[in-house]
Amino acid sequence: MSTNTSLIASDIEAYLKVHENKDMLRILTCGSVDDGKSTLIGRLLYDSKMIFEDQMAAIEKDSKRFNTTDNDFDLALLVDGLQSEREQGITIDVAYRYFATEQRKFIIADTPGHEQYTRNMATGASTCDLAIILIDARHGVQVQTRRHSYICSLLGIKNVVIAINKMDAVGYEQSVYQDIKKDYREFAKKLSFDDIRFVPISALRGDNVVNESEAMAWYPGSTLMKLLNTVSIDRATNDAFRLQVQYVNRPNLDFRGFSGTVAAGDIRVGDTVASLPSGKESKVKSIVTFDGNLEKATAGMAITLTLEDEIDVSRGDMLVRPHQKPHSASGFEADVVWMTEEALKVDREYEIKVGTKSVYGHVEQVNYKVDVNTLDKQDATQLNLNEIGNCQFALTAPVQFDAYDVNRNTGSFIIIDRFTNVTVGAGMIRKPSESKANSAKSEYSAFEVEFNELVRKHYPHWDAKVIR
Repeated sequence: MSTNTSLIASDIEAYLKVHENKDMLRILTCGSVDDGKSTLIGRLLYDSKMIFEDQMAAIEKDSKRFNTTDNDFDLALLVDGLQSEREQGITIDVAYRYFATEQRKFIIADTPGHEQYTRNMATGASTCDLAIILIDARHGVQVQTRRHSYICSLLGIKNVVIAINKMDAVGYEQSVYQDIKKDYREFAKKLSFDDIRFVPISALRGDNVVNESEAMAWYPGSTLMKLLNTVSIDRATNDAFRLQVQYVNRPNLDFRGFSGTVAAGDIRVGDTVASLPSGKESKVKSIVTFDGNLEKATAGMAITLTLEDEIDVSRGDMLVRPHQKPHSASGFEADVVWMTEEALKVDREYEIKVGTKSVYGHVEQVNYKVDVNTLDKQDATQLNLNEIGNCQFALTAPVQFDAYDVNRNTGSFIIIDRFTNVTVGAGMIRKPSESKANSAKSEYSAFEVEFNELVRKHYPHWDAKVIR
C-alpha cells in the first residue's frame, strides 16, 4: 500500500511527517455516461498498488456477480459502491477516494455522467483544483462533455486534463486522438481554462494511466499519473483576511471566542479586525485551536479568535481587516445551477445562505440561461432542473461577500426552499448590484429631499414633511 514501505518499517513517525507535509491535490473526474470514469479511478488505484488484498478479493467476486465487463476484473466497482450503481453499471452519486504517491496526496471525486445528476457533478466540482474530463474515443465530444466542461469553468477550475479513453476500442489510432483534440480545443476557446492537457488512454487495459502504452508509441507526452504528480496548480487567492463566524464559543463567563475557518489571508495576535456588518473594531487577543494557541493563522485553518474588546459579533458576521472590507450589499448578480424538479421562479422567496449567514431573498429577474451545447445566452423567465443561468437577486438584508472569481469561499452561496428546507440551487456571485426595490426606495428618498427643500424655499415657516 505504501509508496515508501521501508520508511514505514524503520520510522513510522518520520513517514507520517513526510506524508503530512505533502501537497494535496483535489481532482474531479467527469464526462458522459459510460466514458469510464469509475474504471479510470480503479485503474489509478490498482496500478499504483493502492488496493488491499481483501478489497481485491471482494471486487473479483462482485465482478463475476454483476458481470458488467464480460467476466473481466471490473475496476469500476472500487468506486461504484451503491447497489443501484453496481446493478446498472453507472455512477449516481459523488464518490471520493483518497490515495498518495511519493510526490502528492490526492482526493479524487468520481462524479456521475447522466444529465439528471448534473447537480451531483456540480457539487463535486465546487472544491476541486483540477478536472479530468473523459471523452470516449468512439464518440468524441458529447453534450455532457460540453456541459461538464462549462460547469468546471463556471466553478473556477482552471486546470483540466482531457483523457481520451477507450483508445483500445478504436485500434489506438492516432488520427482519432488528434481529431478529438482539435474539436475540444475549438469548443474550449469560450471557456476560462488556463491550462489544458490531453492524454490518450485505455482505463480498462491500463494504457497511459500509470504505465506508458506500447500500443501508442506515437504519443510523446506523459502518462496521466505523471501529469497529476507534476502539474502546477495556482491556488493564489485574495490575501485579504476573511473569517466567517460559524459559532460564538462561550463555555464560561471568562471566555468569549468567535469560531470559524479562515477563508482567505492570515491573521496574527495583535492585528486589528472589524466585525461586519456592524463595523465595530477591536484587536485580536488570542488565536485558539484544538492543538493550542497560535501567534498566526492562515487560510484553511479552523480557529477561535478572542478579542480585546467586548464588541457585538454573532454567527453569520464576518471578521476582516478594516482596510480590506468585502462587498456589502442587499443585491447581487450571480450564476446559478438549479438542482431540483420545481423550477426557479422569479419573485418567489427563498432562503439564501452566503457562508454562515442566512437571509431571505428572491430572484428579481433571470438575465439569461446558457445553452451548454453552444454556450449561447438565451432569454429565460425561470430555470428548470440542471439548467444554468445568470440571475439578479434581491435580499431582505445586506450580506458580505467577494466576487467568486476573487474568492470561492466568500463568493458562493446556496438557495434553500423555505418550506421543505431542501437545497434547490447553488450560485456564484459575480458582482454586487442594487435591487429594484432599493432603487425605487432611493429614488423616493431623493424626491422627498428635493420636495422638502422646494417647500422650505417658498414657504419658510412651514415645516414640510412628506406623508409616507
